[in-house]
Amino acid sequence: MAITASEVNKLRQQTGAGMMDCKNALVESNGDFETAVDVLRKKGQKIAAKRGENDAKEGIIIAQSTGDSKAGVIVTLNCETDFVAKNDGYVQLVQSLVDLALDRLPKSLDELKGLAYNEKLSVEEKITEQIGILGEKLDLSAYALLESEKVVAYNHPGNQLATLVALNINSDNADDAGKQVAMQVAAMNPIAVNKDGIDSKTIEREIEVGKDQAIQEGKPAEMAEKIAMGRLNKFFKENTLLSQPFVRDNKQTVEQFLNTTENGLTVSEFKRFSLS
Repeated sequence: MAITASEVNKLRQQTGAGMMDCKNALVESNGDFETAVDVLRKKGQKIAAKRGENDAKEGIIIAQSTGDSKAGVIVTLNCETDFVAKNDGYVQLVQSLVDLALDRLPKSLDELKGLAYNEKLSVEEKITEQIGILGEKLDLSAYALLESEKVVAYNHPGNQLATLVALNINSDNADDAGKQVAMQVAAMNPIAVNKDGIDSKTIEREIEVGKDQAIQEGKPAEMAEKIAMGRLNKFFKENTLLSQPFVRDNKQTVEQFLNTTENGLTVSEFKRFSLS
C-alpha cells in the first residue's frame, strides 16, 4: 500500500525515529501504526544486541529536586558519542526520565528501569527503542534518590557532573547554603560527610600507608604510629565534606559555614555523579 508523507510524519512525531526508518516500518506493517512502533522497537533490540560490547562513556547527567525540595534525584544516561549526547532529543529523553523519577521516587536503578514510561513501554524498553532510533548503545547506568528536609541539586555546565545535597533544615537560608555546598561537592569530590562515614578498610589502609611512609622517611618505628595518625587526621580534613575548607572562604570549614548561615544547619547525605 502507498504510505503518505503525513503518515510518516505522524509516526516520526510519535517515536522520534528518522523519516526513512518510519517509512520502512510503515511499509513493513502495511500502514498499521501499532505494528510499525513494534517494528522500530525490534530494530532497537537488534542494534542493542549488536552494539552490546561497545563503550558508552559519553552522555549526560541531570540532578533535580522536587517542587517542595523534600527529595531529589540524579539520572545518568550514557551513549557512545558526544554528538548524540548533545542532541536536543537526547537531552529531552534524560529530562523525561528525571521527571518520571521525581514523580514516582523509585528507590533504586532497577526500580527506575521497571517503571512504566508510557502506556506501552517501560523505561528499559523505551531506552531500547531509542537505541534503534539513535543507532548506538545507550546505558541507563546510574541513579540516586535523596530524601530529607531540604534537598538541593546542582548541575555543572555541560551536564557531565551533577550533585545532590540533603540538609536537615528547610529554610531560605538553607536553600542558598545548599547550593554553595552542592558546588563544593562538585569541585572537591569528598568521599563522605564526616569521618564516621568512611569505612574501616579505608581507615586501616591510610594508617598502614602513613606508617610505611614514616619509616621510609627515616622516622623511628616507635613514632610511625603517631605520625600515621596525624596524616590520617589530614586525610579526614581533605576528604570529608564537613571538614573540608569551604571553597569560597578557606578560613572556615564547610561545617562552620553552615553553622554561621543557620545554627544547627548541616548535611546529612550527598551524591555526586560524574562522567570523568
